[in-house]
Amino acid sequence: MQRSIRPLDLAVWAPYVILSIIHVVALAMQSPVAAPTKLMLMPLLAVPVLAAAPRLRPRITIALLLVALLFSWLGDGAGTFFPGGPELPLMMLFFGLAHIAYIVLFLRFTPVRRMPWWTLIYVVWWFGMLVFLGPHTGGLFFAVAAYGLVLAGTAATSARGNIVITLGGAFFLASDSILAFRLFLDGMPAWTSPAVMLTYTLGQGLIIAGAIQALRRKEKR
Repeated sequence: MQRSIRPLDLAVWAPYVILSIIHVVALAMQSPVAAPTKLMLMPLLAVPVLAAAPRLRPRITIALLLVALLFSWLGDGAGTFFPGGPELPLMMLFFGLAHIAYIVLFLRFTPVRRMPWWTLIYVVWWFGMLVFLGPHTGGLFFAVAAYGLVLAGTAATSARGNIVITLGGAFFLASDSILAFRLFLDGMPAWTSPAVMLTYTLGQGLIIAGAIQALRRKEKR
């Protein structure tokens, strides 16, 4: 009987898991290690994708996963990579493109099933965030609304996949929700900073793991 978890799987996932823990702990301790470790997260998450690439078809699925991770990496490092640019709009642009790549993947290449009725909660989330945070966003209102729409789209369409992908989409949305409160409201508690990255690393990791799992099963049929 083939084992469900192979040594190769553990080897390619371990660097991302370990660094995610280090990064979240560093944030909680306000350590300078937090900044450089953040920029290493998405490249390490690309390792399992590249390791699985030779066995997955169609090739565009791998391309979409890598594009999503590339734009996520640019979003993570917007302030570092573009020091003269507006950091928050650039973050929303890059992550928005990452979400679009995920949405295309979930709609076209994961095993197809209808989105469950409960995904309507993401519509409620979108309206609620605009009502609650909209007055605090200033000139970024429309950018925030557009970004929230694709974020909700990722969470909703992730429910077409397996439970791992679905949880990943939910954690990703939770991460950006906490981040939005940190960005636009004053007086947020310190623990929300590591909470953003804890839910973010979980969300991204689960999406990638679930997508690889789903595509492997699709290939076996």
